[in-house]
Parts: sequence; structure tokens; C-alpha cells
Amino acid sequence: MIGYITLGTNNLAVAVDFYDQLFEMLGCKRVFEFERGVYYGRENMEIGILKPFDGELSTVGNGSMVALVAERREEVDRLHAKALSLGATSEGEPGFRGDSSIGFYGAYFRDLDGNKLCVFNLSPD
Repeated sequence: MIGYITLGTNNLAVAVDFYDQLFEMLGCKRVFEFERGVYYGRENMEIGILKPFDGELSTVGNGSMVALVAERREEVDRLHAKALSLGATSEGEPGFRGDSSIGFYGAYFRDLDGNKLCVFNLSPD
């Protein structure tokens, strides 16, 4: 359904360093680079960190969020902690959300440009 998603940045070098470290923890690598940004994925482009095409400042979207899948709940904890250690701000500590029978375990943070991300694991046990 979704081919890829992009997040804007006003400081590409700093943002790429931040995401290099986070995405490595999820088994993702740089798959495409050009002057305005970098796309990451496992095999194909999944998420891009880019300077806006129009040359204007990047701004965050109110209500917009990117959710990253973790294989295990421990990865949720580690990725959230790593993001915070790299300067991200917490928008919700790791824990269960919603109906416990679903097993949604997630954590939320804002990257260095203010973009909101979630890392989650969905397992009923």
C-alpha cells in the first residue's frame, strides 16, 4: 500500500547521522542518496530524510507520524532509548497501549527536526 514516506529536515548532515544510528538497529541501511537527502530501507526505499523540494524550511505536520515496526518489545525499548540519547524528545515512554489482547507495545519520540515517530511491536503474548 505505501511505497515510501519522507520526513523533512533543515539540517541534513545531523539528521542523517541520527537516522543512520537508529535505522541500523532495525536492520535498515542507506539504499539511495542524492543532494537533498537519503532513503533508507532493507532492500528498497522505505523512508527518506530530505530537504524540502521547494527549498523552503521544513516544518512538521500536526497529526502526522511515522510508525516503525520492531521485531521484539526489547527493540522498542532500545530504539526509544537510543533516539533520546541522540537528542530526540520523548512523546511517550515504552509500554502497552489500548486493548491488551492486541498486544500493542509502543514508544513515541520526536526527532531533531520535530517529526513524530513511533516504534512498536504487535504481539498478543
